[in-house]
Amino acid sequence: MPLTVGVLGMGYVGLTLTAALAQAGHTVYGVDSQPRVVEALRRGRPHIYEPGLTEVFESMVGRTIFPVGELPEAGLDAVMVSVSTPVDDRTHQPMLENLRAAAAHIAQRCGPETLVVVRSTVPIGTSRRLVLPVLLEAWGTALLCMAPERTIQGQALRELVDLPQVVGGLDEPSLEAGVAVFEQLAKHVVPVSSLETAEMVKLSNNCHTDLIYSFGNEIALIAEQHGIDPLEVIRATNLDYPRPDLSKPGFVGGACLTKDPYIMLASSPDAEPFLVGRARELNEHLPVHVAERVIAMVARARGGEVAGGTVGVLGWACKGWPPTDDMRGTAVESMVPLLRAAGLTVLGHDPMVHPDVIAQYGGTGVPLADVFQADGVVIVNDHPEYRALDVEPLVRGGRAAFVYDAWRVLDESTVRRLGLEYAGLGYRSRVAS
Repeated sequence: MPLTVGVLGMGYVGLTLTAALAQAGHTVYGVDSQPRVVEALRRGRPHIYEPGLTEVFESMVGRTIFPVGELPEAGLDAVMVSVSTPVDDRTHQPMLENLRAAAAHIAQRCGPETLVVVRSTVPIGTSRRLVLPVLLEAWGTALLCMAPERTIQGQALRELVDLPQVVGGLDEPSLEAGVAVFEQLAKHVVPVSSLETAEMVKLSNNCHTDLIYSFGNEIALIAEQHGIDPLEVIRATNLDYPRPDLSKPGFVGGACLTKDPYIMLASSPDAEPFLVGRARELNEHLPVHVAERVIAMVARARGGEVAGGTVGVLGWACKGWPPTDDMRGTAVESMVPLLRAAGLTVLGHDPMVHPDVIAQYGGTGVPLADVFQADGVVIVNDHPEYRALDVEPLVRGGRAAFVYDAWRVLDESTVRRLGLEYAGLGYRSRVAS
């Protein structure tokens, strides 16, 4: 049966959920507090890149998708709360003001017959401790669920249908209502015993991902000390061995993986976890380590003089695959200030990122070929354009002395044959023969 649903917060989570619900046949009111966002959406122009999103909005806005500044006052079967829950840059404590405001808005515009679903990532216990009291004060009773968002950028519209949707309820009526809603969206719904269980599911997914990536990075940093190729170690370790695979080293970015470990830490105030914080610390250290190595490589290329040199950076978004323009948690946020502090000019290119955004992060956006006019080139993400790069004409037309290929997407033998020094994560620089 088609539902009328409100979605609070038109960030990545809310936008993709709005599109998926509309595709499933429901009427959706997408709410955002920023008038420019609402106006753009009313024109069918999402402000965030995701494959398929623009096509859905272009075809359904005004028919089953209605971007608005506030929830309608009546007639909503459910409200999905997908507002941002950032952490403080300095203290790393979760900031829940947006969630508190969302709960107050729902309490004002809706009633106890409306199912409230928290999709935002929160510390364990937040739905019950923060959202529920606001609803109960206004209504006396409430239907409340927690159903975490777990999609990956580039595949969200498919994964919202194909991935299991975990739903935890305040009580049995809440759980039944939540399961009924998500069964009309997803192929598989997983009921769990409480709001808190569902909250921890999301945190566990992302903290585990951060952890396994950190181990690959740990391997790389140890291998670097011994002149060992970490990719050779990882390939040999994984080959036909029946235990869990080791992850390749790489930068860990994006909104969730850089934020959710701190939310998990905030969920355990009585006993600090052993692994979660250290894994995050290691992954945050990696861009700093790479920047320091790049500065040393510039120094070698320029006879010891760093200041006045240039570095070309390929890949500014937080990841290259699936392609995204998302800058949240991007490695360049830590790297570029260190490069500039050493006196380097940073040239930048990313197929998905506008030069104006590159400028905001301290670089000068240039065409791809111009990046190789720098003293050296750093590949920071693995966008398909970089994986398919014909490096020979770029090198022959440029003056770069080295390539730091963080994702090992180029052919090392070609780079070395052209006379450049080659390095990667955990991979000691190879001087061309």
